[in-house]
Amino acid sequence: MATDKPTVLILGGTGYTGQSIVDGLLKSGNFRVAVLVRPTSVTKPATDKLKASGVEIRVGNLTDDYEKLKQHLQGVDVLISAVDARVIGQQREIFRAAKEVGVQRVIPCDWATPGARGVRMLTDVKLDIREYLKELGVGYTIIDVGWWMQLFLPFPLRSNAAPQLKEMSWSIYGTGESRNLLTNLHHIGTWVGRIIVDPRTLNNSVIIWEDEATQKDAHEIGARVSGDGDALRQKRIYVSEEDVQQRIAEGRAAFAKDPNDFLSIMKVFGSQYMLSMHFLQENTLENAKRLGYLDARELYPDIPAQSLEDYAKEFYSLPEPGVYLTRH
Repeated sequence: MATDKPTVLILGGTGYTGQSIVDGLLKSGNFRVAVLVRPTSVTKPATDKLKASGVEIRVGNLTDDYEKLKQHLQGVDVLISAVDARVIGQQREIFRAAKEVGVQRVIPCDWATPGARGVRMLTDVKLDIREYLKELGVGYTIIDVGWWMQLFLPFPLRSNAAPQLKEMSWSIYGTGESRNLLTNLHHIGTWVGRIIVDPRTLNNSVIIWEDEATQKDAHEIGARVSGDGDALRQKRIYVSEEDVQQRIAEGRAAFAKDPNDFLSIMKVFGSQYMLSMHFLQENTLENAKRLGYLDARELYPDIPAQSLEDYAKEFYSLPEPGVYLTRH
């Protein structure tokens, strides 16, 4: 019976990760899916699309007062957060409300690469939220997904993305030989549908990943599958650890002058991720397991895992492969 299905409320359901989660849960047929949508977004096409797919729309903000937050959470069994990076630190009140109204499991906004405290500002905020959930005593599951395959391949020469975005995709950090966990963005929801009802993952961390590859591998796959060959190889830009540290310092200085300068703080966030992934080698299966993550591929061996090589065929057939960097 439909009434026996758990209700899942998703925060950030119109973002890339949120959309993948919504799609995966709907396809599974095992959940009633609701999305919290801001009042200003109720009439947007993305919201209409959610409604048409059978999603319940609840109208509200993450920053609503405590009583309203409790109303948004009525009847919810699982709360999944995939909010914008800028509001990750504002999740505490809705999680507190979730505990009070009896939500059984909370998934905070992680959805990225594993790593230790003190390397990335954004990760430190996420780790603070994890500690808060443990202190709160609400059931939780931490889910990270490595790096999107969509952001790991070099753009083809025909891409109409902005020059700085193309250069970003053509950049190789250090020797390009650090291994990185990768997941196709569009597959995240399939794994999530299994993780959030699995008793083994309650009060645990899980790493979703489909391939583990180096930038060297990715750029060779790109040159071959795109058809650009040597012309794309010649576009490669080699970035040293010193270059990355300098970018972090510049971003921090600009942000200190103007705390409303979102581009500066994003420069810091992005550069810190590159440091973590390519020089500190934090985004590996070995490191995730060392940090205590359960391996989604070991938990669910029946879910097919796509290789970067296979995904590249899809990526280079897109009209604009740079779409995942150019949306915002």
